[in-house]
Amino acid sequence: MQFDYDNIQLQFITPAWLPAGIRAAVLRLDLLHPEVSGNKWFKLRYNLDAAIKAGKHRIVTFGGAYSNHIAATAAACQLAGIPCTGIIRGERAPVLSHTLQDAAARNMELVFISREAYRHKADTDWATLYPDAWIVPEGGNNALGAKGCEEILPLAIPQLMAVDKSVISPAEASIYFSHIACAVGTGTTLAGIINSAAPQQTILGYAVLKGAAYLTNEIQTLLHPAPHPHWELRHEHHGGGYAKVTPALQTFMANFHAETGIPLDMIYTAKLLMGFRQDIQEGRYPDGSKVLLIHTGGLQGNAI
Repeated sequence: MQFDYDNIQLQFITPAWLPAGIRAAVLRLDLLHPEVSGNKWFKLRYNLDAAIKAGKHRIVTFGGAYSNHIAATAAACQLAGIPCTGIIRGERAPVLSHTLQDAAARNMELVFISREAYRHKADTDWATLYPDAWIVPEGGNNALGAKGCEEILPLAIPQLMAVDKSVISPAEASIYFSHIACAVGTGTTLAGIINSAAPQQTILGYAVLKGAAYLTNEIQTLLHPAPHPHWELRHEHHGGGYAKVTPALQTFMANFHAETGIPLDMIYTAKLLMGFRQDIQEGRYPDGSKVLLIHTGGLQGNAI
């Protein structure tokens, strides 16, 4: 199964708060596919391939009631004709979230476990419980997920050459951006980007979880043996914690959409862009920077 990567667009942006000396563009992975959008497909594709090659007949994965990963897995498995099970954090609500309703409509089996059991899910031998299944960690957070995300950054090369005719070769396009930034949940996408970036580029991950210092070590487990020399996590832009949505964030999203035409999801990419704006205002991006911002999709989460 494969999607048309030509749907993805590179869009340069000029919001009022962006200084004239800094260029910024958004790689719009949200346009990849209406149901399996953003980074989700890249984290799933090699897991699905591995499941088929291993002779497995089911995908089992994990997430919450509004999980983009659950939504994307249900859609991808339906398209691939592979049965799937979602292990869902928390007791079953009287009325399912729109995400879980959609997943169930796509024939995902929903198994609800307590929040306490979910916190300790790593202690459960899921392979024994589901011997015919390929187990995909929450958020697609494994080496195969990171491998898929290594394919994201090269997608900007032909797009850049199409929109900026001064960039005349793939080699030039591959090092055009001085900085690459994306939102970070599990760190899988960031790891893939770090693995595929040029050594002279700076890679910045904007954590959307509060108290996520542990992510550095988790990301390092997914990096190539000779890791990229210039990457860091920024922890001050989570906006109060995962899925916390403030009036200021909602206002930013509305204004950004009005200025650029780009819709943002409120869990990940909105916090990335709002954090980017704050860092710009604090002078953390030097004059002359060319910044690529990764739109990781997840717009279905806005229906919370």
